[in-house]
Amino acid sequence: MSNSVDNVLLAVGKNDRDHVERLLDAVIAVAKPADATVYLLHVFTNDEYEQLMDDLDLDPTSGALQPDELASRHDSIKTPAVKLSELGIDYETRGVVGNPDTEVVRIADELDIDQLFIGGAGRTPTGKAVFGDHAQQILLNANCPVTYIQRE
Repeated sequence: MSNSVDNVLLAVGKNDRDHVERLLDAVIAVAKPADATVYLLHVFTNDEYEQLMDDLDLDPTSGALQPDELASRHDSIKTPAVKLSELGIDYETRGVVGNPDTEVVRIADELDIDQLFIGGAGRTPTGKAVFGDHAQQILLNANCPVTYIQRE
């Protein structure tokens, strides 16, 4: 098993806008010294994707705007992209439509990610049982180390 970190994934959700700086600081601390490529990922739920396409007056089935391009326009991705660019860190943006629980893990596997960074809100065990927890599912199913940054 190699200890090198070549590919890092930062999964940024729609609720991470106010939290993205803390996530990004953790990613930079790993990616910059390792000269790693950072993948910025936003997983759109079906409803979110359809709403954004509707807001842009585009048919979601037209293929006119792919999820990667839509993600690169998303506020939660713009801030980290600008910061990584300013620091000279290579990055790519990925966008997918689906369930964050499974899509983050699938993309991490597909991109051969060495370390995955996710954020989330602290919840009580009852809150997790009632509302579910994307972060918990990702932590349990990822095939690489996961760094979890809790929202303040």
